Amino acid sequence: MASVTFDKATRIFDGQDRPTVDAIDLRIEDGEFLVLVGPSGCGKSTTLRMLAGLEDVDSGRILIGDRDVTQLPPKDRDIAMVFQNYALYPHMTVAENMGFALRIAKASKADIAARVAEAAELLGLTDFLDRKPKALSGGQRQRVAMGRAIVRSPQVFLMDEPLSNLDAKLRVQTRTQIAALQRRLGTTTVYVTHDQVEAMTMGDRVAVMDAGVVQQVATPREIYDHPVNVFVAGFLGSPAMNLLDLPVVDGGVRLGDSVVPVERSVLAEAGPVVTVGVRPENLGIAPQGLPVTVSVVEETGADAYLYGHTENLTDNIVARTDWRHPPEKGSVIHLAPLDHTQVHVFHADTGRRL
Repeated sequence: MASVTFDKATRIFDGQDRPTVDAIDLRIEDGEFLVLVGPSGCGKSTTLRMLAGLEDVDSGRILIGDRDVTQLPPKDRDIAMVFQNYALYPHMTVAENMGFALRIAKASKADIAARVAEAAELLGLTDFLDRKPKALSGGQRQRVAMGRAIVRSPQVFLMDEPLSNLDAKLRVQTRTQIAALQRRLGTTTVYVTHDQVEAMTMGDRVAVMDAGVVQQVATPREIYDHPVNVFVAGFLGSPAMNLLDLPVVDGGVRLGDSVVPVERSVLAEAGPVVTVGVRPENLGIAPQGLPVTVSVVEETGADAYLYGHTENLTDNIVARTDWRHPPEKGSVIHLAPLDHTQVHVFHADTGRRL
């Protein structure tokens, strides 16, 4: 096992005037499960491929443990990668697919059989070792791809959106299996996804990327409760955090006819307007308060969310509501005054947390 260090690692593709990955400084501890998350095109998969040796590093370094692997070919980095597509050989059995890398490395037949059997036991594939990939479900094929990585006993697992081809139910089931398996094996793992739920539920820490830059690295709870800027605040959370540009007044910020208390020290560096963030679950419905006209109600079973608009605000407001008695579309509800402990305040121009 080993740690992974990105030391100002940068990748600039030909014909581009700005880096796809811009001087990333990131350390992943030995045995840690780190999730790289961000929107499409943010550079997360390129970052993973740089670590794998599949993309060049134009400047900076990448270390696995104390070893500089920046210029090493993929086969010499002691990593194993699980891709979005399973990349299984259709003419080989499950056992042959899982043991293929060991056979290429000229391991003995007894060693290959033992390590494949051990991995199959871990993944619940023992009864499928003689089957071909076409006889397996999507989830089983993904587990075979995982098994192929596990038998190599690498220092680092790299996973590039491995669940995106699975249906919703199987995705939930498989992500819990991957997280449990990683904790059991204790192998350093870097996992790339655009799915914020995967990021929040699987990682020991989460690195949020945008435009080739790591915006924040922290535990899922810390990122959710204390986002460092507007991008992170709006990206993580489903539905997304409400982000409202509100005027600064004496004692706080004005929302409708009320003033949301904000400490003077927080507003000391702010201009006349700040961006205020509040999670939908922290907006309560009350007999009196800010009037909101309901545009849409989304019922998800255990929860219901209303999307509405109010005067003097251009953005919609999203609030969680009672799933047993959701409001009607077109009705007017009132939001209770905001609790100052549950609001996030950001600089209106830079987006950074105040």
